[in-house]
Amino acid sequence: MADHLILMVVGGSFFVLGLALVIWDSKREKGYYNSVAERNDLREFFSHWPQRTQFGAWKAGGWIAFTMGLILLIIGVIFWQIG
Repeated sequence: MADHLILMVVGGSFFVLGLALVIWDSKREKGYYNSVAERNDLREFFSHWPQRTQFGAWKAGGWIAFTMGLILLIIGVIFWQIG
């Protein structure tokens, strides 16, 4: 009986987590490039030295979590309607 509820809670958690990761990584990337662009020395902007973590990894994981959460939510709602 509670199987659909478990799917919906897990799906909702993944949905919110994925959305938060996408937003967080976008803000982090924008903040980094804005701070680099405001400097007089653009060496880091052009040569990417010193090495920094690449942006987009959290965003890609966020989209995956967002999609999986949406799928689990839909499956949970379908099971809820059937049962």
